[in-house]
Amino acid sequence: MSNIQQAREALGAHLRALRRDAGLNGKEFATRLGWTASKVSKLELGQQTPTSADIEAWARLAGQPDKAAVLAEELAALETFYTEYRRRLRSGMRFRQQEAFETEAKARHIRVFDTHYVPAFFQTAAYARSMLSKGARLHGAPDDVDDAVATRLRRQDLIYRPGKSFHLVVSEAVLHSGAAGPRDMMVTQLDRLVAATTLGPNVKFGVIPFKAEWPVFLDHGFWIIDDNFVIVETIAAELRLTRPEEVQIYSRVFEQLASVAAYGQAARAIITRVLIDRASDSGEPSSPARNI
Repeated sequence: MSNIQQAREALGAHLRALRRDAGLNGKEFATRLGWTASKVSKLELGQQTPTSADIEAWARLAGQPDKAAVLAEELAALETFYTEYRRRLRSGMRFRQQEAFETEAKARHIRVFDTHYVPAFFQTAAYARSMLSKGARLHGAPDDVDDAVATRLRRQDLIYRPGKSFHLVVSEAVLHSGAAGPRDMMVTQLDRLVAATTLGPNVKFGVIPFKAEWPVFLDHGFWIIDDNFVIVETIAAELRLTRPEEVQIYSRVFEQLASVAAYGQAARAIITRVLIDRASDSGEPSSPARNI
């Protein structure tokens, strides 16, 4: 799902809330606006983008005309950010990594969940290069991958800064995935993840084992920066959710996922098992975890 589709759905939910506050069902609302019931339904479900006139008419009928400008500006800002994100990526991958560094440097508490990839804070140089090179090709970015990798690795220094805390959770599928690169690269990456389970009280790293029952369905990763906003990346863009209720939902989901994750020795056992299997398949001996 693109961030524009998510924006439409979020706006649709807000429109639905206004209609319900007015005490009208969808058919009644459509009749009073002179619209078809299907239009109201599509707008509320995010299947159609409203015009400014649609939003104004909706808010006026709901008895809250002051909400029209806020909702229209919200959608316009998200659409502009969508275009701006692609423009920024075309200027180079290093620039995006520098933006991430500046955001994370200001934050005190960062929570990360991922279903498919190793979080940036724990990536080896080879893993980061593979990921960033693929991103550069996808977006037609200039060849500045060397600089982008260096900046991504500099982001990892943040986990050692006093006064900051990190809580990262991944699914076990991340350990098995070959999406980022070949098996021999993943052996080194898994070795790095073993070390990540020993970083200390300000860095928690959990793995949700395959056998665990997930308390909530989720098929995408996300970053929560303090309690200020949530970052959701798609292949086309990046969505930043800033509404308090949206941040609260992601915070609640993160806590539920974290509650079924394995930590410390239990997490190391999971990673080590996969590491031994990978090393055996690649013909390389498994090595003891290095400090990161």
